[in-house]
Amino acid sequence: MSRLPFELLLALRYLRPKRTFVSVITLISVIGVMLGVAVLIIVISVMSGFDRELRDKFLGFNAHLKIDQRPTRMTDYAGAMQAVAANPEVKGVAPFLMDYALLQTEPARGQSVVRPVFLRGADPEREGKVSVLPRSIQQGSFDLDGTDGLLVGSDLAEELDLAVGDHLAVYSPIYLQKMQSSRTNGQEEVVLPGDFTVKGIFDVGYYEYNAGVVVCSLESAQELFDFGDSVQGLMVTLRDPFQANAVKRQLERVLGRRYTVTTWAEDPANSHLLNAVVVEKNMMFYLLFFITIVAAFGITSALITFVVQKTREIGTLKALGAGRAQILWLFLSQSLMVGILGVAAGLGLGLLAVSYRNEFLEFMRRATGFELFPRSIYNFAELPAFLIPSDLVIICGGSLLICLLAGVLPAWNAARLKPVEALRHE
Repeated sequence: MSRLPFELLLALRYLRPKRTFVSVITLISVIGVMLGVAVLIIVISVMSGFDRELRDKFLGFNAHLKIDQRPTRMTDYAGAMQAVAANPEVKGVAPFLMDYALLQTEPARGQSVVRPVFLRGADPEREGKVSVLPRSIQQGSFDLDGTDGLLVGSDLAEELDLAVGDHLAVYSPIYLQKMQSSRTNGQEEVVLPGDFTVKGIFDVGYYEYNAGVVVCSLESAQELFDFGDSVQGLMVTLRDPFQANAVKRQLERVLGRRYTVTTWAEDPANSHLLNAVVVEKNMMFYLLFFITIVAAFGITSALITFVVQKTREIGTLKALGAGRAQILWLFLSQSLMVGILGVAAGLGLGLLAVSYRNEFLEFMRRATGFELFPRSIYNFAELPAFLIPSDLVIICGGSLLICLLAGVLPAWNAARLKPVEALRHE
């Protein structure tokens, strides 16, 4: 004799595949739950991957905190750096200067190309403590010791056909303003651009940085932007980037009101995109759960049909002494079994799809010639994904709960049947 309760035994017996309409509806319900769970896992893991990768790329190339002295330039940055570095949560601090510039190629043959870029002046001795730039050099070396060294991103180098050793001319807005001012005064003064040599090509893993940012030494940027011995601000890296708000309050007390401290989450260049990813993830989570709810209606319809077909058996069971709770649990067990099968299959399918997502995209690209995940649009070389255990628990647990609730109404109706009414026409 089996030790399982008779309700569960009957539920398993009723769920055996048969060539009936109810079995077809049950199979469709299992497939619906499976697809709903799988799609939820795939989409949420991809959105979580986008969120994590964006944070890693932003925080790897940019600072966790930025300190500036608005509206004036930061002149006494050495003293401010010393005060910031004294905080135990600070991992590294470095001065920086960043602004728009025009980059002009100087090819041996053919026409030169002019490209607007962000020019960032970095301290070569401290840059390694605040960014991944020194560790991201693909070609050449991290050489900013001279006044003519320039680092360019891999996508920008590919677009302009640049290699290590090529010469570039860099025009800052100050140079253009001087030329415009001299022309207005009738002097026609020509201001020569800065001459640089490509010393290294970097790849920080984010298309926008690889295609739009070049890096030179801090002294060269100060000369180009006419900053003298001052800087635009300080970049601060923390041991834990999620402690940025707490460290910000501490540094504001130490530095005083003349300095402005901005966290990575408050930086407009980061916050809009990161917040958009979080909002999209939450919206996808709620919207895609409706797929599971639709599949649950299939469970409800299958159980309603099954209750009608098994009216005589229900009456017989109640006549033999089965209680309402046992009949209720009999049909709830069926919906629970369908949910378990669908959720288990969906979990396996979702994990498999996430594991081979990039291989699938590559296969589709080769088969159709159409790139489903363009790097230039999404800024990533591969489709990111990150599985969070809590998300999997919520998806699987929520889907099981929906499947169980889908069987409440037909199970309740079956439990309320009276033996006399069930057997009246037999």
